[in-house]
Parts: sequence; C-alpha cells; structure tokens
Amino acid sequence: MDRTKLEEELRIDEGCVYEIYEDHLGYATFGIGHLVKETDEEYKQALGTPVSEERVTKCFNEDIDTVCEELDKNIPWWQNLPENKQRILANMCFNLGYPRLSGFKNFLSALEFEDWATAAVEMMDSRWSEQVGERAVRLKDRMLEE
Repeated sequence: MDRTKLEEELRIDEGCVYEIYEDHLGYATFGIGHLVKETDEEYKQALGTPVSEERVTKCFNEDIDTVCEELDKNIPWWQNLPENKQRILANMCFNLGYPRLSGFKNFLSALEFEDWATAAVEMMDSRWSEQVGERAVRLKDRMLEE
C-alpha cells in the first residue's frame, strides 16, 4: 500500500494540527488525527501546546503501523485488495479503530468478495457516514472506481 498517498488522503480527511487540540468528542489530539495516549509525552499537556513536525510525523507513522498490524491480524485478505481499496480500508480503520470497523460486517464481506457496489452502499448505510460527511462520500466514490 502506498503510505505516501494514504498520508495525503488522511491529511485531507483528518487535517494536520501542530498543537494539542480537543477533537469533536472532547479528546486531546494533535497532528494527523493522533489521539493523545497515556504513553505519549504530550499526555496531560495543555490544549494549545505546540507539537513539532517531527513528532507529528513520528506519531502518524506509528498510527499507520498500528492500523496495518490490526488489519493484517484481523482481515489478512485486505492485502490482496487493489491498492485504492486498501487505502480506503486503512482510512476507515484509522478513523474508526479496528473494533468499530469490525462492526461493518456487510461492508467487509462485500469488500472481501470484491463487490464494490455493495461495499459502497454499506459504507453509506451507517452512522459513521453521517458523522464524517464528505469523507464518507469521497471514500464511497473511490470504492466505485475501477
């Protein structure tokens, strides 16, 4: 999977902020959608605390590694998908986390059987699509591309 393209897409979908901010759910976040964890040096730092570009890149790469490891462990067939579909799945896993993504059973089944039209419908038939709006539409449109 082309991680550079995935990063470009996630920068659009997640944004990139070089300071700690509160996400829409009230969690401390920075960089490209990196949720601050207890193990992060930024843990319990004040909102607005600057974060370096180097730190943002490091955390982003670790987050993508985690996404890929989760997908490899739980959906090993994802590696056989076309490149574009891999990035869509990784994007959704990045946004939702694997536990919530795993609830998209009809979507994942359609994806496994390369039924892109059904996968696109299933993506949009979710609360997630309402929450992320244009992101879901962009990913759905890409799912329908050959």
